[in-house]
Amino acid sequence: MMNNSAVEITQLRVRRGRTRVFDGIDLTIPRGEITGLLGPSGCGKTTLMRSIVGVQRIASGEVSVLGEPGGSARLRDRVAYGTQGAAVYGDLTVRQNLSYLAALLRAPKGDVDRVIDEVGLRDQAGQLVESLSGGQSTRVSLAMALIGAPELVVLDEPTVGLDPVLRAELWGLFRALADRGVTMIVSSHVMDEALRCDRLLLMRDGRIIADTTPRALLDDTGTSDPEAAFLALIERDRAAHGSGRRSRREVSE
Repeated sequence: MMNNSAVEITQLRVRRGRTRVFDGIDLTIPRGEITGLLGPSGCGKTTLMRSIVGVQRIASGEVSVLGEPGGSARLRDRVAYGTQGAAVYGDLTVRQNLSYLAALLRAPKGDVDRVIDEVGLRDQAGQLVESLSGGQSTRVSLAMALIGAPELVVLDEPTVGLDPVLRAELWGLFRALADRGVTMIVSSHVMDEALRCDRLLLMRDGRIIADTTPRALLDDTGTSDPEAAFLALIERDRAAHGSGRRSRREVSE
C-alpha cells in the first residue's frame, strides 16, 4: 500500500560550523498537493528544501522522500529541484538545454517538446537562453525541473522578481501539475501566494511556526489576508518563545 506522504522528516538538525540552522524539525508533506513553504528571507526555507532533495549535509534526524532516504540514487529521476536563479547554460538554446538533461535522465522520447509546451516556450525553443527575458529564463529552469515527469518537484522561490501576470501563469501550471498527481513544494516570501497552495508551512528563525491550510490560517488568526495572518502568527510566536531573534551566527537561509 502506497504511503500517502511524499516527505516525512523526523528531528532534523542542521548546523553549519557553529551555526545552528535547525534544531529538531518534524513534518509530513502529503502527495499530490501544492505545499507552500513561506517565510522571510533567512528563515531556513532553502536549507529545508536542500535537506529534502538530499544536497544538504545534516547533523542528525531522518528525511524520507517517496519512501526512500532523501538523496538516494533511486530518487534521481523521481525528484526535481529548481534552485533560485536560472540553472541553465546561457550559451545553449532552450531546446539544447532540455535535450542535454533529457539524455542524462534517459527521459522518454518527446519529453523535450512536452515540457516546452507546458511552460509556453514553443516560440523561444531555438533561442539562446542568454537572450531571453528574466521571466522566460525562469520558465526554462522550470522546464528543466519537469523533464522526465518527476513525482516530486521542489522549487525555491520560482516567482521571485516576476511580474504579476507571469506569476499567475506559473501558479496555474503548478496547479495543473498537482491536479495530475505531482507533489509540489514551492517556497516564497510573497505572502499572497499562500492562498494558491493546498497546505502551508510557515517558517521563522529556523522553526516551523504553523503547519496549516490557507483557510485555516485566516480563520485561526481572524484576518482577511495572508500577510496579516503571518504577522499575527509572528506576534503569537514571540509571546510563546520570546523575541525569537537570532544572530547571523545562529540561523541563515
